Amino acid sequence: MKRTRPTSPSDQPRRERDFVSTLVANPARPENIMRFQSFDHPRRSTALAVLAALAAFSGTAAAIDWTGAPTTEIPVFYPGQASWEWVMTEKDHSGAPNFRAGKNCKACHDGEQADIGAAVVAGSRLSPGPVAGRPGMIPLHVQTAHDADRLYFRLRWKAGSGATPFDAEVAARVTVMIDDGSVKEAARAGCWGSCHDDGIGMASAPEGSQISKYLSASRVKLTRQGGGENIKPEADLAALRNSGAFLEYWQAKLNPGQPALAASGYILDKRHRLDDGAVSAQAEFAGGEWTVVLSRPLAASGVGRKPLAHGKTYTVGFAVHDDHADHRHHHVSFEYTLTLDGAGSDLIATAR
Repeated sequence: MKRTRPTSPSDQPRRERDFVSTLVANPARPENIMRFQSFDHPRRSTALAVLAALAAFSGTAAAIDWTGAPTTEIPVFYPGQASWEWVMTEKDHSGAPNFRAGKNCKACHDGEQADIGAAVVAGSRLSPGPVAGRPGMIPLHVQTAHDADRLYFRLRWKAGSGATPFDAEVAARVTVMIDDGSVKEAARAGCWGSCHDDGIGMASAPEGSQISKYLSASRVKLTRQGGGENIKPEADLAALRNSGAFLEYWQAKLNPGQPALAASGYILDKRHRLDDGAVSAQAEFAGGEWTVVLSRPLAASGVGRKPLAHGKTYTVGFAVHDDHADHRHHHVSFEYTLTLDGAGSDLIATAR
C-alpha cells in the first residue's frame, strides 16, 4: 500500500507556491475556487481576494479584441531633473519664451525625444551625472479602445535590464495621466504640469522632504524652486476639485510571473490614491516585453474621476518606470490628445 507522508507546517510555503502558480495560470476555473475555499492558511482571505480580482479582470480583458486596432508609437524619454519651473525659465530652457507665448512641448520638440533623452543620460545639466544602464528613450506602443462600459489602454514596451535598481520590489510601472481640459498645464506640457523642482529627487528638493507631484493652482505662491509646502486652504482645494482642476492617473505595478497590481488616483495638492477599484490592470511579460492593459468604467464618478464621454478631447501623458526605477528615474512622454471615436486626435479610442 502506498504510504502518504503527513503534511507538516514546513510544507505550507511549497503548497502555497504550487497553488498560486495554478491560480495565476487559470484564475477563473471553478475547481480552483473550490480548492482554495478549503485551503487552510492564515493568508487565505488575502489570497482569495486576489483570486476574485484575477477572475473578474480576466473577463474584462477578454472583452476586447485588439486585432486591427491602430497602434501609435510614442517615445517616452528620460527627463532627468527637468521640472515645470525649468520649462518656464529662459536661462535654463531656451524655448521658455515660445512656451510662455503659447507653444506646447510637443509642437517644438516632437521628433527630438531620443536625442533629448540621450543627452540627459549621458550627464547633462539635467542629471547630476551619467545614468548607467538606462536608455535615453523607450518606444511605447499604445492602442486605445472602448466598449459600451469601459475605456482601455494597451501598452507595450521592451523591458530594460542592468540599471541601478532604485525600487527592488517592483520591476516596472506604467502610468497614464488624463485631463479633460480643466488643467491648462496638462494641455501645454502633459506630465510636466505636475512635476516641480522641489519634488522627490529633484534639483530643489528640501532635505528629508517627501513632496510628491502637485499642481501649481494648489500653491499660494510658485517660485523657481517650486511651491513647497505653501498649500492653499482646504476650502480652496475643495473648489478646485469640484471644478475638475486635477489630473487623474491610472497605473499598473509589474513583476514578471505575478498579476499586475492596479493603482489609481488624482493629483492636486499632492498625489492622492483612490481605493474604489475603478481601474483594472492586466499584464503579460513574454520575450522580454511587457504588454499591459489598463481600463476604467466610462461612468466612474466621484472625487478624482474625470467624466469620459464620446466626442470630447482629452489630454493624456504616459510614464514608464522600467527596470526597477522609481520617482524621477522614469521615462515620460509629451502631451497627446485622445478622443473616444471622432477624429483629429493623436489617439482615437474606437469601439471594439
